[in-house]
Amino acid sequence: MVAVVMIAIAGPFLQVDAQWFKYPSPRAPRTASGAVDLSAATPRLTNGKPDLSGVWMTAEPACVIRGVLPLAELVKLIPPTRKCPPRTASFSRQSTHIGIDMPGGLPYQPWLRKLVDERVANQSIDDPHIRCLPDLFVRAYGLPHYVKFAQTPDLLVMLNEYNGVYRQVFTDGRPLPPDPNPSWQGYSSATWSGDTLVIDTIGFRDDVWLDWAGSMITSAGRLREQIRRPDFGHLEIEVTVDDPKAYTKPWSVTLRQQFAADTELIDEICAEGERFAKQLK
Repeated sequence: MVAVVMIAIAGPFLQVDAQWFKYPSPRAPRTASGAVDLSAATPRLTNGKPDLSGVWMTAEPACVIRGVLPLAELVKLIPPTRKCPPRTASFSRQSTHIGIDMPGGLPYQPWLRKLVDERVANQSIDDPHIRCLPDLFVRAYGLPHYVKFAQTPDLLVMLNEYNGVYRQVFTDGRPLPPDPNPSWQGYSSATWSGDTLVIDTIGFRDDVWLDWAGSMITSAGRLREQIRRPDFGHLEIEVTVDDPKAYTKPWSVTLRQQFAADTELIDEICAEGERFAKQLK
């Protein structure tokens, strides 16, 4: 069963090959050799703020995937000192346990710690991802599918090639809704703090997974993302989850993205020809 689950999860990773492969990324700065200059200056919007637009993939690949392991085993397998250069959309080192670099892991409430242990033991057989349901973008940053940001002064649109999922982040000053209808992506409003885009999101469903192990954010949760683009080719996304229903205290991690040069998104519809979920019934 473990092997079957891993094939179902990793299958898209083995096939990733976006449309317009090798078509030059428009307006991307180049080195003398013709490669995209990832260390070039940060692009900016007409209002002077950083432009986060681009096709993105994890900048911290996991190097090796061995199923859904307990946290202690995973840290031994991919310690922080083990680095792999990002070459394509791939699993990140945080994809199995988003709190892998936190001493002791995430501060779960007892009920969620028990549930995560059960999910790890059964290789996350109930993972919404392998059942073709949407991924929260915080999780999508570490999965083997490209994401794309398209930004204007008033709106940041996030696109995930997996299932064609989208997310709207409004930067026009609107407040968060007072009584949001629970959703997969929540409702996001953002403001600028210098060159950092600070996104606040509420209104999640009660069962949104953050990683393979089944760490969750619930309807009581509030998510903050602080996104920086220090140069042309990189994003730094500081994620803070404040969810007293699921965790004993707020926690934060930093997820890093790299510009995916000379490529584009491709339709990757999980349910098209999918047979694995039927076998689980």
